This record gives sequence, C-alpha cells and structure tokens, in this order.
Amino acid sequence: MTPPPVEVLDQLPVRRPRSVLVQRARGLVMVGPAFAAAIAYVDPGNFATNFVAGADFGSQLLWVVVVANLVGTLVQFLSAKLGLATGRNLAELCRERYPGPVVWGLWVQAELVAMATDLAEVIGGAVALSLLFGLPLVVGGVLVTVFSFVLLAFDTRGKRKFEAVIAACLACILVGFAWSLLRAGVRPGDFGGGLLPTLPGSAGLLIAGGIVGATVMPHVVFVHSDLTRRHVIELPGRERGVGRVRPVNPDRTRRLLRQVRLDVFVALGLAGLANMAMLVVAAKLFHAGPIAVDTLESIHAGFGTLLGGGAALAFALALLAAGLASTSVGTLAGQVIMAGFIGRSLPVLLRRLITALPALVVLAVGVDPTQALIWSQLVLSFGIPFVLVPLIRFTRAPELMGPLVNTRATTVAAVLVTGVVVVLNVVLAAAVLTT
Repeated sequence: MTPPPVEVLDQLPVRRPRSVLVQRARGLVMVGPAFAAAIAYVDPGNFATNFVAGADFGSQLLWVVVVANLVGTLVQFLSAKLGLATGRNLAELCRERYPGPVVWGLWVQAELVAMATDLAEVIGGAVALSLLFGLPLVVGGVLVTVFSFVLLAFDTRGKRKFEAVIAACLACILVGFAWSLLRAGVRPGDFGGGLLPTLPGSAGLLIAGGIVGATVMPHVVFVHSDLTRRHVIELPGRERGVGRVRPVNPDRTRRLLRQVRLDVFVALGLAGLANMAMLVVAAKLFHAGPIAVDTLESIHAGFGTLLGGGAALAFALALLAAGLASTSVGTLAGQVIMAGFIGRSLPVLLRRLITALPALVVLAVGVDPTQALIWSQLVLSFGIPFVLVPLIRFTRAPELMGPLVNTRATTVAAVLVTGVVVVLNVVLAAAVLTT
C-alpha cells in the first residue's frame, strides 16, 4: 500500500497518548461503592449525636468517633470483599444459607433498622429546609422524600452516576466543615484532648451509643456488598458458579481487592474526618460557652451568632446534602434488603412512602427532631450484631471467599468488635430502663 503524502499526514489530527493518571483512574473499576456507603456515616443522625456530644462533653467523646469509624471501616471492607468474592450481597447469602425462620427474622429486623435510618435522614433534611427557607417541617419532609427520587434516578442510569452524585454530596459536607474548622479557630491540639478513652457518666454512655449507631450503619452493609457485586458482575472474563462470580485470574483478584481496600479507606477516612470536625467544632464553640445548644436549630443559630451568617448557611447546606444523599441510599438499602432476603421487591415509590411514613408522622405530631434523631441512632446500634454475625461467618468461609477468605487476625478483630457492640447494647438497655 502506498503511504499518503507528507502534506496529508500533516493535516491529520494528532492522537496524543492518555496521561498515566487518566489511564489509572479508568482502571480503578472497583472504586465508588464505598463513597455511597460513606454518606451514611455522615447522615443527619451523625450531625445530632456529634454536635450534642461536643456541646455537652467537649472533646471527651472524640475517641468514640475515632473507634466507631475504625470499626465501620473494617465492617465496610468485609462487606465489599464479600461482594467481590461471591457476586452476592449479604442478604442474598443469608437467604441461601440460613433456614427460613432465621431469614424472616433477619429480614424483619433489617426493615425496622431501615425505617429508623430513614427517620433520621428525612427529619434531618426537613430541618435543613426549614433553616434555609423557613418551610414547615412536614412540608420539608415531603420535599426531601420527593427529592430523593431525583437522586435515585441516577442509579437507573448506571451505578457510576449514582455513586458520583453521592460522592459530590460527601464533598459538600467536607467543604462545609473544613471551612467551619477554620472560622472557629480550631487547632490540631483541640483534637488530641479527646483521644484518651473516658465516659462522662450515664448520659455520656447514651451519647456514645448513639455515635456508634450513627457510624456503624447496619443497612449500608447490605448496600455496599450489593454495589460491589454489581461492579463485579460487569467485569469481563469472570467465572460464574453457584453462589459466586469471581474473576478467573488470581492476580486480577488481588488487584481488585487492593482497589476495594483503597476505596474503603479513602471514603471512610473522609467520613471520619467529617465526624471528628463536627464534634471538635461543637466543643470549641458551644461547650461551656455563652450559647447553650441542644437541637439542630439552636446549633444553626449558634453558628450564626458566633461565626456569622456564612457559617450558618454552610451548616444548613451540609445538613441538606447529608439528608438528601443518605435517604436515597437508605431507600436503595430497603430494596436490596427485601429482594435479597425474600426474593421480592416493591415499586420504588411504594417503598419510599413506607419508609418515609414514620418520619412524616414524627414531624406531624411535633416530636423534637434532634431527640428523635438521637433515639433513632440507638435503634441502629441494636441492629449492628444482626449484620456483623452473618458477615463474619460468610467472610471466613473458604468455600465462599476462595483466596479472599479472612485471615485469622481479621476474623478475631471482627469477633471482638461484635462482642464489644453486644456488651454496649446490654449496657445501653439497662441505662435506658433506669432513666
């Protein structure tokens, strides 16, 4: 074949090689699910528990936030690894491997946990709309419920779009509290004072339990394993079998696991920084200060008084982003839970109405929103063991996990975490009954 003349070659567009950064970003096929999980770690329930903890006890409970985030990182890593190794989400594996009565019991408690989660998220979004636009709480709750459909629509357009939108909401929260840290004059030393484990009485124990419940979110374990499963199913060159979808090449499997680990550590690390920032800012501004705060509304007013209208606006916008994003993830969790445990699903509209109804009732009868948020997080804390026990059992099973089976150290750490949470729940129950 005769080559084209030189003048023709000069007119052809030059194809520049892609940068190494772009190539690597496109190669991170397992990055994204952890950011959808991480938004549940900075939902309105976290706002309530962290700010009340900082205002009432200063930085004394900062260590609880750190420990809860480390626990959440371990749990989410196990959840993502389960989806990567098996091609199933946690609810599906429970249905396959547990007897019928156990499956139905796990499904009922998971649905209750999902409703408690949605309670916090809808209420938080309604409070944010009230702070921003002066809307009645019930109207704000209805709007949050409607707006969540807009975010869920991105899930129907592809997992990447939904995860990107949720990640953008997380970025909005981080930027808001980074700016608040600077405006409040927080120094690195303000973080160090609360890292020594202490519990300031029974009231501090209740708030600590709420922090754990708000951070180690049971419902999002189901979502994370499902989103990771969806990434795996779309990979080319995979091996299909009973109960599993695994990449054939062991080197590729290890590479994907490294991506999962990166995804979890970065996303949950950012969520942990946001939670720490909430508590430290509250301790700096409101603990033993001139303004007493015990509700989200009073926190917003306190920001306005002490730091100006910009800080108050940043708080309200961050709260709105948290409410909208987390309630969308919560609705997705409800779908995953029902489909996984009992093999059925409801239309998204009906599912959304069912899970949002308790929150709308709470808003309509005039229950204090902040107290409702805190108590909903305690309910979540009681649901944690019902998720951790099957998660540990499955991730330590070689016939399910193959080369991704837990090491002995990982299993021991997960068992210790579960034991501590169970003991904490018993203590919380006793504290609630005696108050």
